[in-house]
Amino acid sequence: MCGIGGFFDSENNYTKQREYYIKVLERMNYIQKHRGPDEEGIFLAPHIGMAHVRLSIIDPEKGKQPFRYTSDGHTWTIIYNGELYNTSELREELIAKGWVFRTKSDTEVILVSYLEHGPEFVKKLNGIFAFAIWEPIEDQVYLYRDRSGVKPLFYKAEGTHIIFSSEIKGVLSYPGIKPILDKKGMNEIFGIGPAKTYGTGVFAGIDEVLPGHYLRFGKGGLVQKCYWSLVSMPHEDSFDKTVEKTTELVIDSIERQMVSDVPICTFLSGGLDSSLVSAVCARKLKEKGERLNTFSFDFINNDEYFKASSFQPTQDRPYVEQMVKYLDSNHMYLECTTLNQVELLKQSVDARDLPAMADVDSSLHYFCSQVSKYNKVALTGECADEIFGGYPWFHKEECFHAHTFPWTMDLEARKVLLRDEFVEYLNMEEYVTEVYEKSVAETPRLKEDSEEEARRREISYLNQKWFMQTLLDRMDRASMYSGLEARVPYADHRILEYVWNIPWDIKCHAGVVKSLLRECGKNYLPEEILYRRKSPYPKTYDKQYEQLLAEEMRKIVQNSSSPVLKFIDPQKLENFLLSPSDYGKPWYGQLMAGPQLLAYMYQVNYWMEKYKIELQW
Repeated sequence: MCGIGGFFDSENNYTKQREYYIKVLERMNYIQKHRGPDEEGIFLAPHIGMAHVRLSIIDPEKGKQPFRYTSDGHTWTIIYNGELYNTSELREELIAKGWVFRTKSDTEVILVSYLEHGPEFVKKLNGIFAFAIWEPIEDQVYLYRDRSGVKPLFYKAEGTHIIFSSEIKGVLSYPGIKPILDKKGMNEIFGIGPAKTYGTGVFAGIDEVLPGHYLRFGKGGLVQKCYWSLVSMPHEDSFDKTVEKTTELVIDSIERQMVSDVPICTFLSGGLDSSLVSAVCARKLKEKGERLNTFSFDFINNDEYFKASSFQPTQDRPYVEQMVKYLDSNHMYLECTTLNQVELLKQSVDARDLPAMADVDSSLHYFCSQVSKYNKVALTGECADEIFGGYPWFHKEECFHAHTFPWTMDLEARKVLLRDEFVEYLNMEEYVTEVYEKSVAETPRLKEDSEEEARRREISYLNQKWFMQTLLDRMDRASMYSGLEARVPYADHRILEYVWNIPWDIKCHAGVVKSLLRECGKNYLPEEILYRRKSPYPKTYDKQYEQLLAEEMRKIVQNSSSPVLKFIDPQKLENFLLSPSDYGKPWYGQLMAGPQLLAYMYQVNYWMEKYKIELQW
């Protein structure tokens, strides 16, 4: 994977101040160096500047970027972040049409595909990506993002000028761009966060290329085009045929995503999703006489502090041990301390440029930092729950019928620390309802659906557009901050397209949660793993963690210059700290309860301090 950044202006000649704009590009590379620690490169022409940092996975010797290709006297330039999983097929097709390649890289295949097929060529790609192509003939720049939004791409467009980058910090690094938080942004932080509305960069004026879209920017201004979206249609395959097709798609996606010129590994929690990915990888590597590296994660002494709940019924360790033996993998058990977790709360913000999923994020940062010492590429089980219906809100009546996001139904829990006048100013109920209803209205409909099945589609759509995107953002920033490429086989667009139209009575056959995916794993996993009840990403239950957070938050409110005091009521905070902890009523997702609310506010304060954010009331 990599990091990209750049700028374009059809009416400005950057080469007249070459040294100045070279330094701007170098600055973009410097602040995103974690995404590509192996190499970096820049390109500057009169109307375009492009910057790239590289994590070398495919063709380490010849895959340098920015990459340029000359044809018919013109030279096109690309900067690319991602991985293409159908490179060989596309290359063979292009060679047959007369194109000549000088590298093995997927970067060259993407650029040549553009030259052969034009802007809509992106429909041919199977992969995770965000890239920019400079078109010299029309003097315009194209920005592309993959279908699921696995790879990020932010931008700020004004008049004839656009700045773009893999991360928000890259856009903010451009001279003159200020980090401004308006009322909309505040609602994103306090009413929606740690999620965010797709397409927004939270800071005023900063946007995000939507998944499945591309932008064209030139003398005619900005044009946005959707090249992929879910389409609802009747599902005509039998149960057995559905299982067969889904299995083929899942296995093919996992095997395709093993492509790499460096060794791969997998994250292994002992749950269905990651275990199936690991089993396919281990079997494939064994055919070549190789063993798979697997990694699992937990907290030191969590066996002592763990509290079973309806959200988190079991610990992972016993199931991981069973899978390691079953796979015969090279396994490493990684554990995070309470102190690590608190210390890394700030790093989570550094990586995401926004307040994140509190300690759920910070612990993942620690995990990825350790894995990256051994492997550059990891396959994960991310996205299976959103696609196959694994979360409680697919099944619980109160969630199913709620007129709001089912993973954050109680907005009152979000207000418990906030000043009354700020709560009144935000009017977060109105904001949340508006963005919720907009998303529901976008859901692809099918006239044959029953009322219940139509609601299933809405829940599925919300999950893929919102909850899945939050977790993909989290995985990308946490992994790339340590120079680790995390791949997500379940997010393959072919799986999304097919499973989207499968009726619920097949996805959840006989009332068994994710029964369709369990059927796919029958020839790969032992029964204890195949039918293990879902238990999400681990979190700590150590009281010392809460005590450390309480100490940090008291320090913050005692400092009159703390920016979060504009929002937090110190007396409400103290009352909250003195009340019993509540782990059983999450205010976001399944894991973010009382302690995570403190950690989130701690992150908000650090975020405002670090970015010197200006508020527009």
